[in-house]
Amino acid sequence: MAAVVAGALVLSVAPASVAAAEGRACRPDANELLVTFQPVDHTVGDHRYFRGEITVHNRDRGCELGRDWALYFSSVRQPLAVYPPELGDPARAELAAQGLTLTRADKAQSGDYFVLKPTASFQPIRPGQQRKIGLNLEFWAIHKSDAPAGWHISYGGATPRWVPGKTLLDPDDPKQTTAFDGDVRPVETAASRFKENTAQRADLALADRILPRPLSATAGQGTLTLEARGLTVESAPDLRNEASYLESALDDVLGGDRGDAASAGAGSPEAAGGSRTRIKLATSAGLDVDGDGKADPEGYRLAVGDKGVEITGADRAGVLYGIQTLRQLIPVEAYAAAARGREPDRIKIPRATIADAPLFGYRGMAIDVGRHFETPRTVKKFLDLMSYLKLNRLHLHLTDDEGWRVEIPGLPELTTFGARRGHDLAEKSMLHQAMGSGNDLRPGDGIAGKPRDERQANLGRIPAYQGYEDAMVNLVGKGSGHYSRREFVDLLAYARQRHIQVVPEFDFPAHARAAVQAMERRYQRLKDSDPAEANRYRLLDPEDTTRHVSVQYYTDNIVNPCISSTYAFLTKVVTEVKRMYDQAGAPLTTVNLGGDEAPHPTWTESPACDRNPETAGKTDQQLMDLFFAEWNKIAQTVAPTTAGWEDVLKSEGREITLPNFIALPWQNVWGWGREDWAYRFANKGTKVVLAHATNLYMDLAYNKDPDEPGYYWAAYVDEESTFTYQPFNVYANATENRWGGPVTPSPAWERLTEEGKKNILGMEAQLWAENGKAPEIREYQAFPKLLGVAERAWNRRTPTPEQMPAAWKVFVNTLGQVTFPLLSFYQPVGLDGVGVNYRIPLPGGEIRSGTLTANVRNPGLTIEYSTDGRTWRTYTAPVQVGDRAFLRTKAPDGRTSRVAPVKSG
Repeated sequence: MAAVVAGALVLSVAPASVAAAEGRACRPDANELLVTFQPVDHTVGDHRYFRGEITVHNRDRGCELGRDWALYFSSVRQPLAVYPPELGDPARAELAAQGLTLTRADKAQSGDYFVLKPTASFQPIRPGQQRKIGLNLEFWAIHKSDAPAGWHISYGGATPRWVPGKTLLDPDDPKQTTAFDGDVRPVETAASRFKENTAQRADLALADRILPRPLSATAGQGTLTLEARGLTVESAPDLRNEASYLESALDDVLGGDRGDAASAGAGSPEAAGGSRTRIKLATSAGLDVDGDGKADPEGYRLAVGDKGVEITGADRAGVLYGIQTLRQLIPVEAYAAAARGREPDRIKIPRATIADAPLFGYRGMAIDVGRHFETPRTVKKFLDLMSYLKLNRLHLHLTDDEGWRVEIPGLPELTTFGARRGHDLAEKSMLHQAMGSGNDLRPGDGIAGKPRDERQANLGRIPAYQGYEDAMVNLVGKGSGHYSRREFVDLLAYARQRHIQVVPEFDFPAHARAAVQAMERRYQRLKDSDPAEANRYRLLDPEDTTRHVSVQYYTDNIVNPCISSTYAFLTKVVTEVKRMYDQAGAPLTTVNLGGDEAPHPTWTESPACDRNPETAGKTDQQLMDLFFAEWNKIAQTVAPTTAGWEDVLKSEGREITLPNFIALPWQNVWGWGREDWAYRFANKGTKVVLAHATNLYMDLAYNKDPDEPGYYWAAYVDEESTFTYQPFNVYANATENRWGGPVTPSPAWERLTEEGKKNILGMEAQLWAENGKAPEIREYQAFPKLLGVAERAWNRRTPTPEQMPAAWKVFVNTLGQVTFPLLSFYQPVGLDGVGVNYRIPLPGGEIRSGTLTANVRNPGLTIEYSTDGRTWRTYTAPVQVGDRAFLRTKAPDGRTSRVAPVKSG
């Protein structure tokens, strides 16, 4: 096996193969191979492609790697060997000269799944040797997340087995970290962070200690003691849900037996023993928290006085948000003690009066469970954290090319086939492997010999998930999985209790490969016994010869708009989903239609479109308009409003409007031509939820460090990107493009009018899952970015660009002194487990004349230093270290950031 010791890869050599000893065909044990990938030169391809290197290490002592194998992998960057002749022929010739071929692996030739095979001229790799394989791949790979993943090998067509993989990338080599000449963004280092970390530790006012920051917060004199015995929560019957939530939250942090006092109602006798303290919950429909004479929906007033706490909400949601603010007033020491099993019997909270109400009515977060599935528990944890941050919409991306994630009664193939991925080249029982993952580390995806746990997948180290980990190459990731009807109903009920509406997304017409192929399997099952039923929900025209390729390389991922069975399928799906919402008692107010990234052209060679009098003679863009109009009508039979990506209303050569439709403009990349679409829609009267990729895509990498997981196609996004976001003046955020070059806002970009401003319903953070291969990675990508989103979506006082630097310094202090410690010991209400895997910022530092000086973005966090990388000391002041040292940041729960080397200079 391979192990990592002090940053170096150490290869052990296996004993001689048993097969060799017995005289049978001798092939290396798959686990005794190692495949490394490294980008070596981005200067060769004029930004169209780069030079990469695959190295196959044969660590088996007795067997050579001969000519009867096939090595499979996924790659977000296509090898040029699968390209058309101009670039493809030279790439294929180069591989042929090395005795190799490289093609798409699956029969459909659709997606990111590839296979490398030897030819008759391949020279075997002898035991203990390695072979470097040079090849060109498209675009660039300046982050480890760009590299191929999910290596597995088949000998002689037998069941493939896992091959350990590792990605190498030297952050100090510009050829590896510079995408092309126009990429002027430097790799982040300890020295660059040291210059950027300008915030000093500051005293925080009461309002600064609450996130999102309230409209008003007045500190009183002294504290109020909350003691387990004698503490009562009083509420009217219609607030029983909120009272129960508060009681559970208090039980998680407060020791002792509250007994009958826990459920005492208004007017109940004082609990025996202890002093009685009341927390009273109430609603006041006309609550005006800002004094403008108008009621403030979702607003609240919180008063902590001598005898107890009073929370008055404008509605039930407002009461819950008052409770969440109360939870933030509890000292972190109490949460830390509770996390260690030593709940205090009493806690002290500051006396205060707080009044608050939100800026936007729609404060959302989108979670992609299509590319990689996540368990109900993980989604519930995010729901509870959303409520804690006063977010109220979960946009659940339930379907995509790579998976369908919710059971639909009557359509079993959607989950028995469409919710599964693995090594199935003909896709007889599941979708083929994608994004380097199948069924995580569990069996059932056609790959044998998989890592037994995440430690083995991570090449001998328990993954900390504070950045990229080797496990992300080695089959970790839930490519398979779905929510049963019961589980989905339970999720909806859990969200309803937290006043979060779940907006389900069924992405059509494109990004629909899982559904299209699942319905083809249904067709095959029924075509002989019941042809009419077989065709009832079919999604494609089998005679359509139109060739298209999607952004993710799929050639068969779009439904046909000219056949009635497409609309029968959509009707069936939303009808069954509505029944689940009804069973959960949850409101289905909005269905998201998807609609993004439809390949073009499509359907131009479809006989079904020519035969249908309503579609004959129409262009593919006109057919797109027809599809969205009908899909919108179908969805609005179960929900009063619909939503979808900007592409629904506008794309190349087309623009429409739809009734009761909410647009989510997303592709505002500076220089791509869609920078002002959000404001154009709003100014024309369309309701808009802002989803700008440049600031709100949380899955994008934090910065240009190769070990930061995530893509960067739109921008690098960190918590400063989200906190400084200007929802009504997004052009103020146009300071640099994704490559670090300057951006000058164009006078042609349409400005938001006062009337248009009324159509901005809110904003939504996006957490896409191409790299979300573990719950910890999703949390790392979301936190602390989501904290900035919550602040901008809730806080009515958005700082102006001139005010933002000062506000930012307060915010980083809030995170370091208050919010990070609270998240370290966060207990989701109603769930087991403590803590959030937020990204711990790496320190900045410099060495001058042998003296190390260090800082960190968030004052309040602990910095540690080492001179040997093994022994760590707490940094409190400049210290003599020589010409080299190492730094890391330590969180209150003991977790640490990645290690940052510092050199004299």
